Amino acid sequence: MTKLTIKTTMAADEVAVIDVLVLAFSSDPAVRWLYPNPHQYLVHFPAFVKVFGGNAFTQGSAYYVDGYKGAALWFPPDVHPEEEGLIALLQRTVAKENLEDAFEVFEQMGSYHPNEPHWYLPLLGVDPSAQRKGYGSALLQHTLTLCDRDKKLAYLESSNPESVPLYERHGFALLGTIQVGASPPIFPMLRTPR
Repeated sequence: MTKLTIKTTMAADEVAVIDVLVLAFSSDPAVRWLYPNPHQYLVHFPAFVKVFGGNAFTQGSAYYVDGYKGAALWFPPDVHPEEEGLIALLQRTVAKENLEDAFEVFEQMGSYHPNEPHWYLPLLGVDPSAQRKGYGSALLQHTLTLCDRDKKLAYLESSNPESVPLYERHGFALLGTIQVGASPPIFPMLRTPR
């Protein structure tokens, strides 16, 4: 395969990047547990992307590949999701019967984050029509190269068990499993620099 070009998301690209993430997560077990109704998903997940991963846009660490075939929202060390916005969004958009469990899942996700400065990958996704063609690997490797150069940890939570082997191939190790009530499992993973 020819070398893929990773581009940094500019303001004009933000909607297209969110759109590819909406496509990529349309069958994700954890996201569809939060938003099981298709209309509910399409209405609320774009806002979730902005609140949970949007700081990557402002940090210049949101990337896309090959005409928006995939995107990765990375947070550099000491950058975090908008916690208050995330709480408000979940309260407003998640079914009441899942809300308490959803908050507990996010709390447990937070407990796995390393204490030392690290890169965090809140969202990475590839258009389903372009999966298994190297786009996810290219998006991962782009920032992992920086992690290795700067000797920084990288951390993520995989919300889909099918993605765990991809992350393992790139040096991430499984730290445990988060599962609360009826929620699907979430897999926190950590990578030490090479």
